Amino acid sequence: MSLDKHFTPKNFSDKVALGFTKFLRFLADTFFKKRYGHRAVVLETVAAVPGMVAGMLLHLKSLRKMQDDRGWIKILLDEAENERMHLMTFIHIAKPTLIERIIIMIAQFIFIITYAIIFIASQRTAHRIVGYFEEEAVRSYTEYLNELEMGKIKNISAPEIAINYWNLPLNATLKDVVKVIRDDEAGHRDVNHSFADIINSKIKPKSETNKNKEQIKDSQTLKENN
Repeated sequence: MSLDKHFTPKNFSDKVALGFTKFLRFLADTFFKKRYGHRAVVLETVAAVPGMVAGMLLHLKSLRKMQDDRGWIKILLDEAENERMHLMTFIHIAKPTLIERIIIMIAQFIFIITYAIIFIASQRTAHRIVGYFEEEAVRSYTEYLNELEMGKIKNISAPEIAINYWNLPLNATLKDVVKVIRDDEAGHRDVNHSFADIINSKIKPKSETNKNKEQIKDSQTLKENN
């Protein structure tokens, strides 16, 4: 699995998703700087939202239209659960302060509403946003790992909850935890970019068909005028 993979924006929807992600990255860098453990606590709280919101909306859509979801709901809910476990792990590592807990509550409330609106308006853009979110997460965890390897951050023992969830060795350390979480994020990145590509492939033929119809109509109009 490539850790440096980046999806190059190909249309307006992709550019909006990337711009939104870069804005949130700027806020995170400004507020947390190199406090990676505390950054992870807040960001993983937000990261656990898209899968749950998207899964719920697809579940309701499946019921409403009486159509199969092609397994997307389970994948998204599993993603949400995985991100939640990231949070549970870093709570033991970073031990968030009262202010950070308040920020978490506010950020989660705002993001639930924002992401739900984005998903309803454009499912493709919503999945692309998560894909870009995860690209940034991979970069952040790589930076976190570098700090650990250079000794700038103490490489403490892995929390028991992480050892049990990822089946890590009993002597596992924070470096081991960061590595498996980074791999999780890379997997979520690929899944969500793939979902956006699948949706885009269904939209594109329709737009091309409409364009062809317009060209035929213009051609017929030109012949009539002649």
